[in-house]
Amino acid sequence: MSLELGELHDECGVFGIWNDPHAAQKAYWGTFSLQHRGQESAGIALLQGSNILVDKGMGLLQDAVQLGREESPFGRAAIGHVRYSTSGESSDLNAQPLLMHTRFGPLALAHNGNLVNHRRLRRRLESEGAIFQGTSDSEVLAHLLARSRKPVLTEALLEASQALEGGFAFVLLTVEGIYGIRDQHGIRPLVLGHTPEGAPVLASETCALDIAGAKWERDVRPGEIVHLSDLGLESLSFSTGTDLRACAFEVIYFSRPDSQLQGESMHLKRRLLGKKLAEESPCQADVVVGVPDSSLPAAMGYAEASGIPFDFGLVKNRYIARTFIAPKEHLRSQGVRLKLSAVKEVVEGRRVALIDDSLVRGTTSRHIIQLLRQVGAREVHMRIASPPYLEPCHYGIDTSRAGELAARNLSLPELTKLVGADSLAFLSPEGLTDALGSKGWCMACFGKGYPVPIPQEEEENART
Repeated sequence: MSLELGELHDECGVFGIWNDPHAAQKAYWGTFSLQHRGQESAGIALLQGSNILVDKGMGLLQDAVQLGREESPFGRAAIGHVRYSTSGESSDLNAQPLLMHTRFGPLALAHNGNLVNHRRLRRRLESEGAIFQGTSDSEVLAHLLARSRKPVLTEALLEASQALEGGFAFVLLTVEGIYGIRDQHGIRPLVLGHTPEGAPVLASETCALDIAGAKWERDVRPGEIVHLSDLGLESLSFSTGTDLRACAFEVIYFSRPDSQLQGESMHLKRRLLGKKLAEESPCQADVVVGVPDSSLPAAMGYAEASGIPFDFGLVKNRYIARTFIAPKEHLRSQGVRLKLSAVKEVVEGRRVALIDDSLVRGTTSRHIIQLLRQVGAREVHMRIASPPYLEPCHYGIDTSRAGELAARNLSLPELTKLVGADSLAFLSPEGLTDALGSKGWCMACFGKGYPVPIPQEEEENART
């Protein structure tokens, strides 16, 4: 929940569907189901004959886009995008899908993730005469394609993808098909499915497949380019050095609980995180309270393993969008009060085990604990269902700079005092690994090393 209140943001969500008579409407539904992944801007691109129509704007999808909201206009393929900026400013110019006209024909592009070498690539492209319209790193791929000498788009994509470094998932719409590209470590998610009628679908999460009536087939593999067309599915690899390192925070927080990642339920995984947390860090409490919404499964797991009853001690105001909460500290306390309220009858006079999915700055946790104490909580024991957050993410999550990461700069007693808890404990990295149940996870933010080397200029930018 600390994430939902502005401490962390995922960059984006992407969606694509090919050869469906209701493509615009299904792209709207699918993109709407990914709204939790970005609330700054949204857009839909629709293939109409040999043209691509783009409707996009700032804000939530329902406010920014008309295309696909009602009866579907003619068009057999579409892609969608929701954005939260981690690279490039929040502006209309950076809203996606990006539309470009190339020698391969019109092309619309939607991107989730972050290219760690985008500054270097951009400088090179500009020195060769490229003119960028916005500040987003996503535009780098468009210029790489435009300047490729390869005779066909598939070959140009293979060449361009090999130049990209970081965590990324791209969906591209063309006149003859849709392309999906996933980085060589699979850091950012991308899944593939089909509707009962056989229309292929790409999305950041399986919940978007569900709303479009598609069945999950598999995750796009690390370093893979999938080409969806009337000829079927074509799979190509742009990297031989693939090594799955999917983002662990997709499990901890970002993915919707009804989504699956690597074929496993996010809800059940989060319950298991809570069970592991209870085994490692028990406490004497009368009630277990989860911070809504993403921490509730972990709280249920903690209650189940500890035998302490679970209850809804915090209530979320569902009529305030995530973007409502301002990033400035002097507004954060009031923002928490507007978004959350404590249930006095649940916590008054009781010892509370408060379960949250992360602790980044610590300021939001402090405000939540204050809410509980103000309605009479006798003790508040905070338990975090992830390890201490120690390093900035460079792959598409908007984390605080290194100097603002509380667990990096404070001891556990100092952190406990900062948030105002009677006790504080984190899930261990080993507990997280056990709960995830398989290898192949990026845990760089927990101090476990970056799978893609970070350029010095990016590191220096994150540490200032």
